[in-house]
Amino acid sequence: MNVLVIGSGGREHSLCWALAASPLLTKLYCAPGNGGIAQVAECVGLDTGDHEAIAQFCKDNGIALVVVGPEAPLVAGLADDLRARGIKVFGPSKAAAQLEGSKVFTKELCDRKNIPTAAYGHFTDAQAAKDYARAQGAPIVVKADGLAAGKGVTVAETLDQALAAIDECFSGKFGGAGAELVIEECMAGEEASYFVLCDGRNVLALATAQDHKRAFDGDEGPNTGGMGAYSPAPVMSEAMCARVMEEIILPSIEGMAEAGMPYQGVLYAGLMITDTGPKLIEYNVRFGDPECQVLMMRLNSDFLPALLAAADGGLDQFDLRWHGDVALTVVMATKGYPGSYEKGSAISGLEEAGRDENVEIFHAGTALRDGSLIATGGRVLNITARGGTVREAQQRAYAAIGKIGWSEGFCRSDIGWRAIAREDAAA
Repeated sequence: MNVLVIGSGGREHSLCWALAASPLLTKLYCAPGNGGIAQVAECVGLDTGDHEAIAQFCKDNGIALVVVGPEAPLVAGLADDLRARGIKVFGPSKAAAQLEGSKVFTKELCDRKNIPTAAYGHFTDAQAAKDYARAQGAPIVVKADGLAAGKGVTVAETLDQALAAIDECFSGKFGGAGAELVIEECMAGEEASYFVLCDGRNVLALATAQDHKRAFDGDEGPNTGGMGAYSPAPVMSEAMCARVMEEIILPSIEGMAEAGMPYQGVLYAGLMITDTGPKLIEYNVRFGDPECQVLMMRLNSDFLPALLAAADGGLDQFDLRWHGDVALTVVMATKGYPGSYEKGSAISGLEEAGRDENVEIFHAGTALRDGSLIATGGRVLNITARGGTVREAQQRAYAAIGKIGWSEGFCRSDIGWRAIAREDAAA
């Protein structure tokens, strides 16, 4: 069968890498793809905002399944427009994608289904929001309601920071995404990510992960899209996973069905594991990036049938196998990220870096120019390794990084440090 993946980042490279191994696959396309994806799929220059062009490409090329990687096309209704033309899609409808597209929508679902989450207020004007922030005090979290490319959330340590974040939202900096906002209590605990596949009724648990959002070692510096991740998450014991499923995931899927918005696709729960149990921070309606990379490294089953089962409503008859090893990924980014940075710097040494059979290098922002690989984004490479322990996976990833020639690149040197400390303490 022919499959089209939508997206151009490290998440999509890891999905294409996993799908390319399926014996069910005839031809794999990716739109628009990147320099690394081109090694496992045919990259096509489609505008992912042009739903009609995507649908026509699917018809012309006999696409049996479209896998949508990023959230923006889903929130824009790409899945609905393709399904209306008889094209099978892995990804939620526009209505269901509100779980990521609107913080208020998700909070109201939590209220209806008694799902544990942070206490909050919802505001459409700055004065009321500031009054609430003053009454609650800091630390406090200010979130633009809509999609803001990962930049609409401020964890304010002081009241002044919170008030400035409120002004920033209502100033129009985030466009329509900041027309409304949510202010939440700042929860204490350890963050983790939990992933499931859904077919509208049935749920299949995937795996857990933890990522590093801060740019620099020791979890210091500005927030980014993610500088590394590892799976499984040590804090997510079997008992904790069971609680997340019963208290958060299943009520959410039930609530979406009750609202006439059955959820199909992958559901990614960002969690805070508190002293009293798991609480939902937010939902994402796609795989995390770079969490997807470590999940695909641990997957020990053909992934294509699972995506088809989610699209067809057959997950109740499905299961997946996982490697017992840990997977860890380190993001190499262009110097200056997450601020301003230069594009076009040359990268070399990837063939040597990837010789270890336990290492895969997923491209997040690269292109081929005159036969040479260049950096075209902020986050550029995901050096991903498996190992029997977090420490072993980390050592393999950094050994590979040591073979890469890229003067304009940087990475953190401590991805997985909390998990390694936990391993050492248990030894």
